[in-house]
Amino acid sequence: MGRLAAFGNQLVEVHLWLREELDRLVDGDAGAGRDLRAHCLAFCTALERHHVGEDTLGFPALERDFPELGPTLELLRRDHDMISGILSRLAALAGEPGGAERFAGEVAGLAAIVTSHFAYEERTIVAALNRLDIPEWRDTPPDFLRRLA
Repeated sequence: MGRLAAFGNQLVEVHLWLREELDRLVDGDAGAGRDLRAHCLAFCTALERHHVGEDTLGFPALERDFPELGPTLELLRRDHDMISGILSRLAALAGEPGGAERFAGEVAGLAAIVTSHFAYEERTIVAALNRLDIPEWRDTPPDFLRRLA
């Protein structure tokens, strides 16, 4: 019998959750009594951890089993680097008084890049992730396959 949820499907679920959180950030809705700065920092941390997990665990596993994905994974890694820079700027801006306009601009840029990145990633690697069989991931999925709030 196969695993309950394929790894690619788990990735899509995490992306859906991250998109919802990003939409709340774009809308200025921190939710659950949190202020916008706290929501931004929590989101930035979750997104960064997701990408670090992909870079350190997910992509190497894919490269081992699907070497033809190498160029695609390199493009995704470059996106991760670009997104990481935006996340750093957002973290710095979140604490600055009077930086609301710059903050909103960075959030809008982040939303555009992340939306495109997730769509490309889902089109190009989900099927391969679904074919991966890594027994230790079944019981304890790596962070990039889990929602971390």
